[in-house]
Order: sequence, then C-alpha cells, then structure tokens
Amino acid sequence: MIVLVDQDNVLADFDGSFLEKWRRQFPGEFYVAFEQRKDFYAHKDYPEELKEKIVSVYAAPGFILNLPLISGASEALAQLIVLGHDVRICSSPLTNYQNCVEEKYAWVEKHFGKDFTNRIILTQDKTLIRGDVLIDDKQEITGLLNPEWEHIIFDRPWNREIRNKRRLTWQNWREVLQGA
Repeated sequence: MIVLVDQDNVLADFDGSFLEKWRRQFPGEFYVAFEQRKDFYAHKDYPEELKEKIVSVYAAPGFILNLPLISGASEALAQLIVLGHDVRICSSPLTNYQNCVEEKYAWVEKHFGKDFTNRIILTQDKTLIRGDVLIDDKQEITGLLNPEWEHIIFDRPWNREIRNKRRLTWQNWREVLQGA
C-alpha cells in the first residue's frame, strides 16, 4: 500500500506547540485550550484582531523545525515500512512562512533520518498525489481531482464531528489500516 501521512498535527505537534508558545509570548491574551479547538485553522478559533499575533508565533524562524514528534508516530511509520508499505510524508507548506519548506525537510531529517527526506511530498493540492490512503487531520481535502486515496482522519478535537471516515491515532493504526 502507498500510505500518505500528513506532517503537521499528525507527525509533528503543530497545535500543541503553538498553544504553548502563544501562552508564553502573549500570557494576557485570550486562548483556546487544545481540546476545545473547533476549526482546523487555529486562527479561526480566535478573535480576528489576534490573527497577526497568531501568525507571528507559527511563522517565527525555527517553529516548524522544533515541533515535538507526536507520541507513537515514529514507531508506527517504522512498522508500516517493515510491513512492506510505501510510506510518504505528504504535507502542504504554509504560504506565509518564509522558511517552511526548509524547516519541514530539516524536521523530518531530525526525527526520521536523512534517508526519510526522500519520502517527502510537498504540495498545496494533495488530490494530485497518488496513494491508497491519506492520513490527515483536516476534515476535508479538496483540490483539482477526485483523489484516488481514502482519506483517513487523524483524530484531533477539530475533526471529531466527522463520522463518515475511518479515524486513526498512533495507538489504533494497526486496526484501522487493516481494512484499507
């Protein structure tokens, strides 16, 4: 199977890191606890007047590079490869972040090794990429094509209303992918 895996909030703890840095940099500002998040885009859960400050947190140099690995992700990807699957990281770079592409590659090298950087696919339109499954936290993946892959939801607070797709965590991935 070709297994496409999103990077942010599936492998890398983007939103957990954002919240920690937000509360440290802007301690008096409004914040939304991680489990209370309702929207895929963090800034949409906040008042519009805070958007510039929000972007300043995740667009800061080093933000992507220093994201912590989500627990169980490394072991699951290694096991998928051992099982004979072709695992690819399929991620969309942030458009308002000058160093995003370089930091995404450096992050993968840091957590998975240099050879794994050959498994990175960066695209703004994931529907153009071939695969059997895409593991992604975004509720709906849209683009130019009807995707060939099955969208499997990586469980996050902002996507829990989605009921018509299989749901995966790095604790239940074996059971979920068995039927793929």
